[in-house]
Amino acid sequence: MELYQLTAHQLHELLAKKEISVVDIVSSFRDRIETTEAELGSFLLFRGEEAFEQAKELDKAIAGGKELTPLTGIPVGVKDNICTKGIKTTCASKMLADFVPTYDATVVEKLAAQDSIMMGKLNMDEFAFGSTGELSAVKPTKNPWDLERVPGGSSSGSAAAVASGQLPLALGSDTGGSVRQPAALCGLVGLKPTYGLVSRSGLVPTVGSMETVGPLARDVRDCVLLLQAIAGHDPKDSTSSTLPVPDYGQSLSEDVKGLKVGVPKEYFGEGLEPEVTVLIKNVLKLLEEGGAHVEEISMPHTECALAAYYMIGTTEVSSNLARMDGVRFGYRNLGAEDLETMYVRSRGEGLGSAVIIRTLLGHFFSGPGRFQDYYVKGLKLRTLVKQDFDAALANYDLLITPTSPKKAWPLNDQEVEGLQAYRSDICTIPANLAGVPALSLPCGLAGGLPVGVQLIGRPFDEPTIFRAAYALERQLNFPKDRPLAEVK
Repeated sequence: MELYQLTAHQLHELLAKKEISVVDIVSSFRDRIETTEAELGSFLLFRGEEAFEQAKELDKAIAGGKELTPLTGIPVGVKDNICTKGIKTTCASKMLADFVPTYDATVVEKLAAQDSIMMGKLNMDEFAFGSTGELSAVKPTKNPWDLERVPGGSSSGSAAAVASGQLPLALGSDTGGSVRQPAALCGLVGLKPTYGLVSRSGLVPTVGSMETVGPLARDVRDCVLLLQAIAGHDPKDSTSSTLPVPDYGQSLSEDVKGLKVGVPKEYFGEGLEPEVTVLIKNVLKLLEEGGAHVEEISMPHTECALAAYYMIGTTEVSSNLARMDGVRFGYRNLGAEDLETMYVRSRGEGLGSAVIIRTLLGHFFSGPGRFQDYYVKGLKLRTLVKQDFDAALANYDLLITPTSPKKAWPLNDQEVEGLQAYRSDICTIPANLAGVPALSLPCGLAGGLPVGVQLIGRPFDEPTIFRAAYALERQLNFPKDRPLAEVK
């Protein structure tokens, strides 16, 4: 077995036993990236040589007695909307094609403190607006399970890189499902942490009241390792929680006995593929057999979530992206004869259609005479959605839903566009509105393509999510089905 086929915790064990070196690890993943990247499109910037030099220095330090962390020498990729000092951060947009931050995001600093090795910046839907990986201004990303299908988005490169064996771990960001949905479509574990658990300092802001950085990994234990490294209070983020971070590894138990699990019937409606339903029901059966109490419940305001998300989200987007004007930030049209024309051309040429549509919607919703009717009403709907979660999680330890109503669909599928594309996040958006943690776990294959089940928990109760996910992972045994050799 090649090193790139191993998980981060397996690599750590071999490194601790001195059976491999950091150079061995980095060389294996670097070769894998060089072999597969032309077809996959996961990376926007690849740091192969820099990573190799860092690996050599780490090996010297380890030989000199440097203590290992759980992530020492482990290659990690960073979604390209997370700032990296001295390294381009483009958000996969022409607008920021030449933007080089002067500081690292807090999560990047934390990974560096763990002696992980940053292999590069990963592709995404432009400014994190999209659910397919096709809306990057640079190139589309493809699904390693089937190169003719989408990997999901917006953390498309993060998911494709980990699923294909280019990386053992990656960071994504999740505003309405952008970690969990590609995790489901690519057969990975992907977590949206509780809002405030992970610092957003250095994450390029779009929808600040909902977005968070989250890990993508091949199994639950690796997801735990990455969250452990990046979680915790950050004084540079005013929304950062001051609660102590528990040892998440202590939650990895195969016992689900006594857990109370709610199954919201509203998540099993129109648009859910039959194969997805079958696999989710199998998960529920496994939980019951393990001693969990599983019960159907109702969360009546689920149908409000999509409308609330887009009214609130686009309004925040229009405000946050106002700085992308060719003056303060980003691409500037140099041929304009006056200031207004410069603004119009710079934004029109520098931003893609999906970004422009959301920005215009946000301007409309927040405009004179419409703010109360749209944005404020969206906030009220958000409160109703959150109250549904509060009521459900007061009685149940976990909620179980599909992650995506569909398995990965074909690239350039004209049937999945407009409102249909927006509805692909219908199962993931409510957790962002409520700020609760949610994890996507691969639960089987449908037609040879991965399907994910979503586990939603109480705020800051990631340990219970990990407990159930780890127990299910042992029984589902999904990791054996990885597409590690399918990308030539």
